[in-house]
Amino acid sequence: MDVAAASVVMANQQVRADASLAVMKNAKNTAEQQGQQLIEMLNQSQVPSASHPTLGKAVDIKL
Repeated sequence: MDVAAASVVMANQQVRADASLAVMKNAKNTAEQQGQQLIEMLNQSQVPSASHPTLGKAVDIKL
């Protein structure tokens, strides 16, 4: 293999590595955004506690 061909092969490998890194960075950013949105959603959905301390602690079941 001559020097020019080796140079082309190395350049192609670098382009592939850069593209792969860009895709992984994009996936990481998306996962971080979704995690923050999930945390916000969970914080908004918290149910306030009952006014009576034993209210809702027991369930009456008739068979």
